[in-house]
Amino acid sequence: MTGKVLVVGDVMMDILVRASGPLLKGTDRDAEITIVDGGSAANQAAWLAACGVPVVLFAKVGADQTGTIGTRLRAEGIVPLLAGAAKRHSGRLITFVDDEGERSFFTDRGANMDLSFDDLPAGWIEDIGLTILSGYSFFIDGPRACMRQIMAAAIKADIPVIVDAASTGYIAKAGPEVFLKWTEGASIFVTNEDEAALLTNRVDAEDQLQALLQTYPTVILKRGAKGSLAGERGKRPIFTPAVNSEIVDTLGAGDAFLAGYVGSWRKGKDMVTCLSEGNRFGAEAVRQVGGRPPEHFGELEWS
Repeated sequence: MTGKVLVVGDVMMDILVRASGPLLKGTDRDAEITIVDGGSAANQAAWLAACGVPVVLFAKVGADQTGTIGTRLRAEGIVPLLAGAAKRHSGRLITFVDDEGERSFFTDRGANMDLSFDDLPAGWIEDIGLTILSGYSFFIDGPRACMRQIMAAAIKADIPVIVDAASTGYIAKAGPEVFLKWTEGASIFVTNEDEAALLTNRVDAEDQLQALLQTYPTVILKRGAKGSLAGERGKRPIFTPAVNSEIVDTLGAGDAFLAGYVGSWRKGKDMVTCLSEGNRFGAEAVRQVGGRPPEHFGELEWS
C-alpha cells in the first residue's frame, strides 16, 4: 500500500485524574492531575507518525487554537488538516483513572461537533492510500454526514476504509443496528470486546466476529490482556496472544493497537504479524500516562 494515511476524528485536550483512592462524595480526595494532548484520532495519527508512517489528520478545533495545535501536531510528525470553529472551543476530556488503570470519561467534544466535509480542501484525496475514521464522529448529525461523505469518496477511489468503533455508551444510545448501518461500507472494522458484545448481543468472541462479518469484510477484535482476534470472510479466525505489560494507564491503548496493525498491514505483512504488532503497540501504550507514544518509541524495532 502506498500513499498517506488519512485519519479523521477528534482532537481533544485530556485532563487525567488519578485519585489516591476511591471517590469521596461531597469532600476532597488527593489526586495526581496531568494535562496532555489527546483525542482518539489524534492519538492514532501520533502512533503512526512515531514509526514513520506518513499521516494526515483531518479534525476541527477552536479557531483560536488552530495554530498552536497544528504546531504541536507537526512536532509529532503529523500533517495537520485542521478547520477552526469560530464559536466553539477545542474538545476537552476529563479521564478518571482508577487503581487498576481503568478509565471513566467526562467528555466535552466542543469544536469536534462541527466537523464538516465542506472544510476539506480541493484535492484532499490525492496521495491518500488509506482512510481511518473514528467511531466517535458518527454519533452527531454533522460529523456523521462528513464521515459518510469521506467514506463514499474513498470507496469510489478504491481506497480502503477502516472504522474504529467508539464507546459503548454512545453505541447504546444510538442503537447497535443504527451504528452498524452508519458504518457499513468499511473495509475493516476494529472493535473491543465490550463494543462487540453490544453490537452483536453475543458473548463468545468468535460468535461476535461471525456476526460482525455479516456487515464488514474484515473484523479486528481487541481483547486487552486476552490478546486479539481477527476474522475475514471465508477464512478461519486468527488469534494472537497479548504482550505482558505493567498497566499504568489504559488511555490510548486501542489507538496504539490500531496504529501497530495498520503500520504492518501497509507493508503487506500477514495477519498474524499485523495483530502481533498491534498487541505490542498496545502494551507499550499502557506503560505510561496519556494516549500518545513515548518519545523513545520510534527507536524501537518495528516489523
